[in-house]
Amino acid sequence: QVQLVESGGGLVQAGGSLRLSCAASGRTFSSRAMGWFRQAPGKEREFVASISRSGGNTYYADSVKGRFTISRDNAKNTVYLQMNSLKPEDTAVYYCGAAISRPPYSDYDEYDYWGQGTQVTVSS
Repeated sequence: QVQLVESGGGLVQAGGSLRLSCAASGRTFSSRAMGWFRQAPGKEREFVASISRSGGNTYYADSVKGRFTISRDNAKNTVYLQMNSLKPEDTAVYYCGAAISRPPYSDYDEYDYWGQGTQVTVSS
């Protein structure tokens, strides 16, 4: 079983930066691809970014490509999401998840464990 805890959310002005962290429990972290999704009020949860087990391959939604960077530290059982040039439309609850399927891990149904989420609010 995998437990995931996100942190690092907050309120930031447009153009600012935040770094989200997702700490995982359990010995299987390095054997799982990981991903970040987000959900804005009244909208469905959408894919943001994902990373392979080794960290050698990363995938991004077009809306965040060039602004967000996903990374992982398997020694610390942690995955990160560095978010730069934030926009008001990035406002959402951000969730990390552990994937069970194949790249690019962009489908919500490909994840079996989720964290509780962390709120990111970008003011204009």
